[in-house]
Amino acid sequence: MKWGIHFDVADLEQQIGQLEVKMNASDFWNDTQEAQKILKEIKILKTKTDRYHEIKTLSEDLFVLLELLEMDPSEENESEFTRDMQRLEHLTETFILDTLLTGEYDANNAILSIHPGAGGTESQDWADLLLRMYLRYGERSGFKVKTLDYLEGDVAGVKSVTLLFEGVNAYGYLKAEKGVHRLVRISPFDSAGRRHTSFASVDVMPEINEDFKVEIEDKDLRVDTYRASGAGGQHVNKTDSAIRITHLPTGIVVACQNERSQHQNREVAMRMLTSKLIELMEQEHKDKISDLQGDYGQIAWGNQIRSYVFHPYSLVKDHRTNTETGNVQAVMDGSIDMFIDAYLKNQIQK
Repeated sequence: MKWGIHFDVADLEQQIGQLEVKMNASDFWNDTQEAQKILKEIKILKTKTDRYHEIKTLSEDLFVLLELLEMDPSEENESEFTRDMQRLEHLTETFILDTLLTGEYDANNAILSIHPGAGGTESQDWADLLLRMYLRYGERSGFKVKTLDYLEGDVAGVKSVTLLFEGVNAYGYLKAEKGVHRLVRISPFDSAGRRHTSFASVDVMPEINEDFKVEIEDKDLRVDTYRASGAGGQHVNKTDSAIRITHLPTGIVVACQNERSQHQNREVAMRMLTSKLIELMEQEHKDKISDLQGDYGQIAWGNQIRSYVFHPYSLVKDHRTNTETGNVQAVMDGSIDMFIDAYLKNQIQK
């Protein structure tokens, strides 16, 4: 398939050089916001050029290996060539997708929240399985993952959890996971061993930089404090430092308990709220927050995007692209690239 991408590595390296000149200026840190913006831009550009040079070097090495294989067609040389060829294919595929991620917020960090549907313990356990899957995905993909909020389930699993994925193009990739995820399995909580269907919603939004301003009025906010739960250091469960903010006009709820103080948790929660409001305004093409009133409940759950069948057969199928695999265990261990890649390619072709 021809993607029609244009990649001028010389131009990108020139841009990096110009930005590094600014970075080395004596007054660089006088404007902290602008400095952070430049550092982020350098990181994004270097990620692209580094991957290009990695592909170029590996391609050159493969030509040498091919010549060696022709002279000595041993099993060892053939195995090395096959392994490097597969690695080249993977790097090239990722490189193409990275190059095509040109949305306004694609390069940003991602905030991912998981909420179980109706069904109590069964759906809360399903939300916990999804949490493990995304943590493994983050590890496999080289993203730094931080837990912003965690609310334990009544018996097992989680009632809600919010994660921050830090890394270039985190939102560009993870936006593919937004929607309802369906599980079919024999319930470990059913003594009769019956088959159950559970649902959980995954919401993904970009972390918005400080230079994006949205006016949020205090009268539109309800702020609740509560005692943090789960892992998080010695301060957890000792003070009511966790913050939950409800934006009354839209019904958006954000929470944070990861930071050490109530003030820090409020700052993070407000950034999350700002990010969500900006994302919603983009999606709905609204200019004002007031125009979003009543819309949020329809957007939050969306349509079912993927089914995970553990019984009576093994299958994970994405209903948007018809991509599927019988290796359920690999998917639950974080191997979800095939679904994300297929979704992004499908969006690009539209």
